[in-house]
Amino acid sequence: MSYDAIILGGGAAGLFCAAQAAQRGRRVAVLEKADKVGRKILISGGGRCNFTNIGAGPQHYLSANPHFAKSALSRYRPRDFLALVEAHGIAWHEKTLGQLFCDGPSKQIVDMLMAECGAAKDGGAAEIMTGQDVTEVVQDGGRFAVMANGRALTADRLVIATGGPSIPKMGASDFAYTLARRFGLKIVQPRPALVPFTLGGEDVLFRELSGVSAEVVASAGKGKTGASFREAALLTHRGLSGPAMLQASSYWQHGEPVAVDFFPDERADWLLERKQQASQTDIAALFREHLPERLARVLAERLGLSGPLQGLSDKALRQAGERLKRWQFMPNGTEGYAKAEVTAGGISTGELSSRTMEAKSVPGLYAIGEAVDVTGWLGGYNFQWAWASAWAAAQDL
Repeated sequence: MSYDAIILGGGAAGLFCAAQAAQRGRRVAVLEKADKVGRKILISGGGRCNFTNIGAGPQHYLSANPHFAKSALSRYRPRDFLALVEAHGIAWHEKTLGQLFCDGPSKQIVDMLMAECGAAKDGGAAEIMTGQDVTEVVQDGGRFAVMANGRALTADRLVIATGGPSIPKMGASDFAYTLARRFGLKIVQPRPALVPFTLGGEDVLFRELSGVSAEVVASAGKGKTGASFREAALLTHRGLSGPAMLQASSYWQHGEPVAVDFFPDERADWLLERKQQASQTDIAALFREHLPERLARVLAERLGLSGPLQGLSDKALRQAGERLKRWQFMPNGTEGYAKAEVTAGGISTGELSSRTMEAKSVPGLYAIGEAVDVTGWLGGYNFQWAWASAWAAAQDL
């Protein structure tokens, strides 16, 4: 069974790459281990698929080389994919921060990708095979041979699009890294990203607030390798979650704190200002003006403050204001790959061409999507990287 290209992985990147290549006249085989393609697409966005972010740019991605993603992202933009979505008659809407979702179920995106795979031109074809157990991949004489379910498939080009190990119950694994290493490619240490934090020590006391949510600014990392996000944070029975915390987790290193600004619209000395304006105001009541009642009460208790502002010293209020603007939690870990939306790290960008996604040292071998050390923020950015990197590779197949 001979093809122009074999694509390992039938997720977002693999399917889109196959469609683009088939429409360029290439005969492509897509090998997917699961019993159906696009499983992560189906569960994304609460079943509505946050298929891109209209403002996606290189600044929204983590990588050992922050410049690597620029080429692909500039040549296949969010509006390019949106035009495809609209051409298929899929209704969509924009939520906060440029996030685009389907009005209907995520299956519409999978169906669209399958239809695009079927729209081959100039003798091209995209053959989608599910339930494929790949047992061997070798390169001989510049041609790749893949053994899957006891059959041999060969092609001049091989595309690694099997993603990372996040959400293993969906069939995710580290296959991409194992295969890349066989061909001598370096791997940037993978880690769970966009994942909830777990808390221990004194922070365990916050578990009693499970279910409480508030808009905060969460910060993690240091200097140029750090970032801050203003979104909702959710306290859980295990620790910290919600969009703000998931975002911060991608920048967090074990042993470092996560800083939370509980009053992002206030200055550090706002409690002193309130004391001057309304000294009879109870401090817990003041907190409740900004935060859910249970959270306001616990923060006041942890600060050792109670009663009207006039009864509290300026020093105590100044210290409290500063701490509330940068409250430090010390996570003892995260909920790991089981709950991570994506994997940070992966196949080193130093091994790949930023224009074609081809391995510099192994002609004909490509890596795209989550398998590569390019990780987007929460909110459609990782899908946009899947589309852009897949498109870039397909132009070279």
